[in-house]
Amino acid sequence: MFRPLEHKPEEIRRYLLSRLAAKGLEVYSYQRRDVLMDLGLRDKVILVAAASKGLGYGIAEALAREGARVSLASRTEAEIQAAAESLGEGYDIEARGYVMDVTRPESIRDWIAASIRDFGRIDGLVVNAGGPPAGGFESCDDGAWESAFQLTLMSAVRMIRGVLPELQKRGSGSIVTITSSSIKEPIESLILSNVFRSGVASLVKSLANELARYGIRVNNLVPGKIDTDRVQHLDRLAAERHQLSLEELRAAQERAIPLGRYGTVEEFGAAAAFLLSEAARYITGTSVVVDGGKIRSI
Repeated sequence: MFRPLEHKPEEIRRYLLSRLAAKGLEVYSYQRRDVLMDLGLRDKVILVAAASKGLGYGIAEALAREGARVSLASRTEAEIQAAAESLGEGYDIEARGYVMDVTRPESIRDWIAASIRDFGRIDGLVVNAGGPPAGGFESCDDGAWESAFQLTLMSAVRMIRGVLPELQKRGSGSIVTITSSSIKEPIESLILSNVFRSGVASLVKSLANELARYGIRVNNLVPGKIDTDRVQHLDRLAAERHQLSLEELRAAQERAIPLGRYGTVEEFGAAAAFLLSEAARYITGTSVVVDGGKIRSI
C-alpha cells in the first residue's frame, strides 16, 4: 500500500517515515519516484572503503538514507572529511571520515581499529578500491602486476581479515566486495583488473562457505556501466583507441545495454544497501550484477 509523501520539514518527514515503516507500509515519494523501504539498517555500523566519491560514496549515501552509521575511508583527507560531513548533515546520521591507503596493511588496520574505537562496533564492510591502470598483457611488467595484486586482491584480504574478529564476536555481519563486470566477461585492455578482480570473486565464494557458521554473509557486487569518473576515463581511452568521439563511443555502449543507458551511483548504492541488510539475510556467496542487462553470460 502506498502513502503520499509531501514536502515537510526533515524532522517531521523522518518521523512519518518511521511510523509508516513500523506499520509495515511502503512510502511513495512523488518527488524522487522511488519506494522507500526499511531495510533494518538503522544504527548499524558499516565501513565503506574508497568512499569519497564514485561507487563508494553512492553506497555510503544509500546506507545513510537507511539510517546506518557509516565509517568512510579514502586516501585524501579533505575529500573524505567533506564526504562524511555531507552525509552526516544531509541524513542526520553519524558519519566519520578516515584517511586510509588500501595498499598499506598498517593503514587498513588503523582504519578498522579507529572505527571500532569511535563507533563501538562493526556490522558490515564494503570492500572497495580504485581499479588498476588500463593496459594489455605486453604493456604490464612485474611491477605493474605486483601493484595491482596489492591494490585489488590483497586489500580485500586485509580488510576482511581486519573486521572478521568483530563480526565473529557479534555472530552476524555482511561483507560486500565491489568487483567488476570483468569477472564475468574480460574487458579489453584491462588485463590487471580482469585477473585480480576474478581473484576477489573466488575469495568471496570461498569465504561464504567458511564464514557461514558465524552468521557472516559475503557477496560480490558487480557494476556494469555506472556513470562514474572512472568509467568516463575508460570511455575516453576507448574512444581514442577506436578513433571515435566520446559521444559516438558512449552511444555505441548504450546501444549494447538492454535498458539503453548507463546506471547511476544511486542505483548501484541501493543494491549494496540491500545486500548489507537483513532483507538479504539468505543471500551469500553470490555475485549480484548491476548492469542494465549488458552482460550476456548466464
